[in-house]
Amino acid sequence: MKKLKGITWNHTRGLLPMVATAQRFSEFHPGIEISWEKRSLQDFADSSIDSLAERFDLLVIDHPWTGFGAQTKAILPLSDYLSAEYIQDQEKNTVGKSYESYVFSNKLWALPIDAATPVAAARKDILEQMGEKVPQTYDDLLALAKKGKVAFAGIPIDVLMSFYMYCCSLGEAPFQTTQEVVSMATGTKALQLFRALALLIDPANFNRNPIQVYEAMVNSNEIAYCPFAYGYSNYSRTGYSDNLLHFYDLVQLNQQPMISSLGGTGLAVSSSSQYRNEAIQYAEFACSSAIQQTIFADNGGQPGHLQAWKNERINQLTHDYFKNTLPALERAFLRPRYDGHMYFQDHAGDVVRDYLMKGGDEKAVLEELNVLYAKSLNNTNS
Repeated sequence: MKKLKGITWNHTRGLLPMVATAQRFSEFHPGIEISWEKRSLQDFADSSIDSLAERFDLLVIDHPWTGFGAQTKAILPLSDYLSAEYIQDQEKNTVGKSYESYVFSNKLWALPIDAATPVAAARKDILEQMGEKVPQTYDDLLALAKKGKVAFAGIPIDVLMSFYMYCCSLGEAPFQTTQEVVSMATGTKALQLFRALALLIDPANFNRNPIQVYEAMVNSNEIAYCPFAYGYSNYSRTGYSDNLLHFYDLVQLNQQPMISSLGGTGLAVSSSSQYRNEAIQYAEFACSSAIQQTIFADNGGQPGHLQAWKNERINQLTHDYFKNTLPALERAFLRPRYDGHMYFQDHAGDVVRDYLMKGGDEKAVLEELNVLYAKSLNNTNS
């Protein structure tokens, strides 16, 4: 018996579809057994993948780790091992820039097994009781926030992603030069807009990640609307929680829908695995169109294959989660993945969050971000 180990992240969406696909794969291949372990969402974003690759055959990774994985050769370039037809299907059926997010040095380092970006979520029942509609514009959002029923994910990594969203929505994507994260004019406006909303939410949300915001939404009646947090289709499935969430595209800012920061996960194979062929075979199975539309999605997964997002049956199961939010995925900003960028991501969120909570000088905040950016480009993250 060949026993492989995988590491994923601790949520229904992260664990159950991996266990379900591994079980079915083992039934097709009786000589192979795949077990999955889980780590926290924070660890998933922060922990270096090189040490994990020494202990696990299969890794579900956050796409900003692609450059690091490629440079260190901790993971295999899957485009060297999978057929051209399979790779073409993956590229053709990308959800937004999901496929591109795992390409580095012209090779594909992970298969896009899961796709996500910040989207809007609502407790329609609470909004109806309030006599309110789902906000369509940023002004609608601020008006609802003044009534005390709005929240967003406020931990450092999430406010950093939201800062990128504000910049993109104002017409300037971050990291267009190596001199600054974003221009002083756009960065200042983005921070001020974000701070105006932050002043209207419960400070408790600065300690919540997206999962914790959604749990607060479904387990109490304190939050009617979340304008942006990484989407979780689980909460739009009947029976997952006592109260149902409906998900939507982002509100409009300056007559255009806001542009959020791409998330999602990739399935990578460790270069240290003694069972690399079997691991690649499983990855090919789990990320295939057929499995993504069936076993993966049916067991709480949020597929990375476009045909699953367009599948009518899956949309019926999730109250049109995929249909409603796909436009946001297709617009989403692809953040940097160069080796060294994780240093910036690990530290910059604290700077933005501190400003949102306490206020301050926008110029000083942006200059501090530029210092972190320069360090990350020099790869001084030791």
